[in-house]
Amino acid sequence: MEAVLENPRTAPIPEREKVLLAYIERVNGGSHSLRSEDVEAVRAAGWSDEAIYDAVSVCALFNFYNRWCDGSGVRPMDAKDYAAAGKRLAAHGYLPPAASK
Repeated sequence: MEAVLENPRTAPIPEREKVLLAYIERVNGGSHSLRSEDVEAVRAAGWSDEAIYDAVSVCALFNFYNRWCDGSGVRPMDAKDYAAAGKRLAAHGYLPPAASK
């Protein structure tokens, strides 16, 4: 994970994932310059239209959430709270604990 965050182009991940991450990087920082050839390259790497749509949606939603949090003053949780939330999600998913029983 650290290698991907540092540089996805040189990280020890499959080439098809590098292609998708490069496309998402373009979506994130230069979507106005994307062309049909760009998405065709992602398809050629083995990604379905649904997978590409999902990746673009996640990118767009994180952009929205980050700007919403920054603009409305919402601040990140403490590390201990993230750890607790991770344990809860691992045990129960996104359902409330009572509903997951």
